[in-house]
Amino acid sequence: MRSFIGRDILSLKDFERAEFFRVFEVCDRLRPHAEDRRNTDLLKDKTLLTAFYQPSTRTRLATEAAMHRLGGHVLGFSDPRMTRAGDFYQESIKDTVHMLEYYADVIAMRHFQQGAPAEAAKWSSVPVINCGDGWGEHPTQVLTDLYTVLKEKGRIDGLHFMCIGDMRMRTMHSIGYALTNFDCEATFISPPDMSPTEEWKAELVEQNLRFREVEDVKDAIADADVIYMEPVVQADYTKSREERGKTVERTPVKYRVTRDLLRDRGKSDAIILHSLPRMDELPPDVDDTRHARYWEEAFNGVVLRMALLALVLGAVE
Repeated sequence: MRSFIGRDILSLKDFERAEFFRVFEVCDRLRPHAEDRRNTDLLKDKTLLTAFYQPSTRTRLATEAAMHRLGGHVLGFSDPRMTRAGDFYQESIKDTVHMLEYYADVIAMRHFQQGAPAEAAKWSSVPVINCGDGWGEHPTQVLTDLYTVLKEKGRIDGLHFMCIGDMRMRTMHSIGYALTNFDCEATFISPPDMSPTEEWKAELVEQNLRFREVEDVKDAIADADVIYMEPVVQADYTKSREERGKTVERTPVKYRVTRDLLRDRGKSDAIILHSLPRMDELPPDVDDTRHARYWEEAFNGVVLRMALLALVLGAVE
């Protein structure tokens, strides 16, 4: 297994099976600090820089909270329009990163352009963590998701994942790549114009992931151990920001998960993950059911990012 020290976290294509479990092992070691809301001094001499070119609530704050829990320092920006990187000059990633690398020991980047964090990593002398790049990938979110599954179900192998939403999304790409490392099956459910690309499916087939495509949630939910959801009504990920219009589309019934559907057709021990925010695909009354795990998922996002920061900065090996 490769060392994580100084390593960029850009894609789950790069992860080997043993590396997932190494990250999860460190999560368990550091988890008590987050549970007890107490900080350690593990990274007291290190600084994290968050460069977020797209809006974020959970990813940015969970990453920053993780660094604080480890005793480190945080600086950065959450809106590029307030920087010279995003104003009139539209500074290149190369020029921006050549500057940012002098300010911190690790850079966490979210960007609306697919491949932007990988481009940043070319020019950075410090590790770069991809916190979502356009329609590309979102490795820290999916590592969080799989850690949540492991904690809730006791295993990942042997589970059936039902993935509902826009299959072009970065989370869907990352979960697909991640599942190729486990003995799992997946069902993909999406509107026709948001269906998996032939290129992505070919990659999954090459890595021996067993999957199928289904048109309606009700036709697949009985097999699902993990219900993995994203909106089909959403903003354009290729834009730095998109404001909501006067009218908002409704999610078609075939892509919604309701209390009734869970009761009538779902497995009694199925769990629901959603990276949030949500629209109407997951009604709030599901929150009170035994299936909901998205709040635990949000907490685990801090723990997971603590583990990644500790690993790439060499605090644990």
